[in-house]
Amino acid sequence: MKTTQTTTKYVEWLSAETMHKNSIEWLSDLEFMKDEQLFFDDLIKSYTLQLIDSKHFKESKAIIDTLSKLQTKTDLLIKYVKTHKNDLKIMVDGIDQPKEESDYKNEHRRLIVQISDFIKEYRILKTALFSLIKNIKKEEKHKRLIDKV
Repeated sequence: MKTTQTTTKYVEWLSAETMHKNSIEWLSDLEFMKDEQLFFDDLIKSYTLQLIDSKHFKESKAIIDTLSKLQTKTDLLIKYVKTHKNDLKIMVDGIDQPKEESDYKNEHRRLIVQISDFIKEYRILKTALFSLIKNIKKEEKHKRLIDKV
């Protein structure tokens, strides 16, 4: 509850320029994440055999399912932020529209929270994926060392 109150106060004094900068930063971050997700797809394809091994299957399936959901969510957020950025004209058109301006600020507040939550979820996925791949690589290295002996 406190976060919502703090966010409300924060958005109330945000200038149109600051909200525009937020939107541009969000789009940049989301586009980067989208590219990064393509890398994750390739990484998963490279380790498919190890990931479907019974030892890692449950964990890898959960990570792959989450990645798929986050890819869809990323695309939706990109579209949504683009629309939000284009709608900024309501704030700078010089026409006094208190209802529309208030709605825009409320939407911006909601996006602040939604994108922050998305980034947290995304970081958890990255950590889990890299940890899994790291463990697989360690096991492969260990196996190669044992095979040499």
